[in-house]
Amino acid sequence: MRDEAPTTSPVTRVIVTTARVVARKDHTPDLMTLWLKPAAPFTFRPGQYCTIGLEGIERPYSIVSSPDEPWLELFIELVPHGQLTPRLWRLRVGDEVSLRSKAKGLFTIDTSFRHHLMVATVTGIAPFVSMIRYYIGRGLTGHHFYVLHGASYHDELVYDAELSQLAEARPDILRYVPTVSRPHEERNRCWRGQTGRVNTIVEEYIERFELSPEDTLVYLCGHAGMISDVKGRLKPYGWRIKEEHFFWPPRPWKPR
Repeated sequence: MRDEAPTTSPVTRVIVTTARVVARKDHTPDLMTLWLKPAAPFTFRPGQYCTIGLEGIERPYSIVSSPDEPWLELFIELVPHGQLTPRLWRLRVGDEVSLRSKAKGLFTIDTSFRHHLMVATVTGIAPFVSMIRYYIGRGLTGHHFYVLHGASYHDELVYDAELSQLAEARPDILRYVPTVSRPHEERNRCWRGQTGRVNTIVEEYIERFELSPEDTLVYLCGHAGMISDVKGRLKPYGWRIKEEHFFWPPRPWKPR
């Protein structure tokens, strides 16, 4: 979800249709995936977002699904005192939400670069999953994706299994590194992978992947604190960056 509701020019006619909930999966008390079936044909590019609403309140959400899939898949975090997400948490299969008829957003793959370094926190993984599903599903070649995905707890890394399997099957296209920032807490007792905030491991993996600013674009999606910190680390060295800000429930952010 982006950090602001979209605004519309007075001269722009907004067409709103509906979408029906066809499936729902709760991952944690504050993370769920919704699958929506639009009432009318809905097209988008990997990385774009759709705008859904209930009771007149709308918010944009990055789309997880590939354009080749039949339903819209959304990965949503509950904002306890937010206007929309508490309402979304009451949705059940068969319920309907409003859906603006056009997808929007420029957070898409820039094919002028061969290498794509993608850094996400929790639900910020959504547009990257869409891009990778589409790219691999279409059998495309020539580009390489390196995904660093951070969360406080391992059960917030909802697409970990899918991305790990894709990376194992297609190491020529995808490298995937999930990391948890609270490895010593009981909730992470079974975690055996990378640890630390995702922003603090970016330089290490740039070296491991042997990436250079000349042919690599960095994509940042998620917590504004993460985005700001990674930009501060990389921009002075000539890295080019695309960013997508998400609203985040109030949590302290410590760069290190």
